[in-house]
Amino acid sequence: MFGPDTKTKFPLANYDRLCFLKNVIKNPNIIVGDYTYYDDFENVENFEKNVKYHFDFTGDKLVIGKFCMIASGASFIMNGANHLTDAISTYPFAIFGNGWENAMEGKTYPNKGDIIIGNDVWIGHNATIMSGVTIGDGAIIATNSTIVKDVAPYSIVGGNPGVEIKKRFNQETIKKLLELKWWDWPIEKITANLQNLTDNKVEKLT
Repeated sequence: MFGPDTKTKFPLANYDRLCFLKNVIKNPNIIVGDYTYYDDFENVENFEKNVKYHFDFTGDKLVIGKFCMIASGASFIMNGANHLTDAISTYPFAIFGNGWENAMEGKTYPNKGDIIIGNDVWIGHNATIMSGVTIGDGAIIATNSTIVKDVAPYSIVGGNPGVEIKKRFNQETIKKLLELKWWDWPIEKITANLQNLTDNKVEKLT
């Protein structure tokens, strides 16, 4: 056997609060890789509820890589939450119509871009990821953190706003891991390397 079936909604027998996330997502602007799981204290359907202000007209995407671990309460604040910050008022007059329709004529609301989560990323309980942020492969986002800027691969970030606490490995090891991209290996090769993937000796990965 080579691990659980990626098409399984609930990969843990008799436990429906952890899902392979791609199998519960309905929004085409949320893209999730194989084996990424979401664990929710109540109901895995809460995930899309936690992708906030994700309106069709903004066109932004939440892209999550393979083998990520996302804890209950993690939320993603998309571009629909953005207001004008360089105008006299931040109030969104135009959305209410009734004579206010033209308030944004010739103007646009800020769009900071997609949220991109790499591979093998662990996002802790109640972490918040803001629009436009890219989180690098192998990163760890601590519980209750608010991430407002990009996170480097294989770094541990925590706090509000999130700051780098430390790197998980030295730069040489990080470079090697980013070159190996083990998450893209055939599942047979990943299975053969499980003992090495759960160790810290990158030279053993074959």
